[in-house]
Amino acid sequence: MDINQKYTPQSWPEHPETATMEGKNKFIGFWLLLAAETVTFASLFATYLALKDKGPSGMEFSAAGLFELPLVFAMTMILLTSSLTSVYAMYHMKNHNFKAMQAWLGITVLLGATFLGLEIYEFNHYVHLGFGYTNSAFSSAFYTLVGTHGAHVLFGLSWFIALMLRNSKRGLNMYNAPKFYLASLYWHFIDVVWVFIFTVVYLMGVIG
Repeated sequence: MDINQKYTPQSWPEHPETATMEGKNKFIGFWLLLAAETVTFASLFATYLALKDKGPSGMEFSAAGLFELPLVFAMTMILLTSSLTSVYAMYHMKNHNFKAMQAWLGITVLLGATFLGLEIYEFNHYVHLGFGYTNSAFSSAFYTLVGTHGAHVLFGLSWFIALMLRNSKRGLNMYNAPKFYLASLYWHFIDVVWVFIFTVVYLMGVIG
């Protein structure tokens, strides 16, 4: 199958992301990447749970007294919505509607950037309260876990933006369709990790 062949919605394959051997190979590499990422986050979660609320004698900060659920809940809804918009983007990709796909990916990027901005605001707020990275074992574990997720959000946004700009005049073909699809899957992975962070770090932290 010629990756540079011109397609119409009628001739576009039902599953363009795996229609070529190169696309299938990309999936193998992607699942290996996610396996490594899963191990990384599992280690960070385990470290956080072991060090939660641990600090010097007389430390005034605890998860129950520090975290603000309304802000974190809003961040969660924004990120989950961005996952939905990326689904819409992939729906249009499978229907060979490049402009609609780009539009929905643009909305996904805006939502992801909003989430990242709120996370930076949250970190800045905690630092001004005196809860810095080196304040305690608890703070170090918290910032490392949540900050690592934030770095993955930034990477995912950069991935989307790079694909959108690089292919803005090329349209869809068998070469870039798998790239868009895998970027979307990566974004879903980031969202799933955040659901665990929201539950384990924030929700369980406030409930105690």
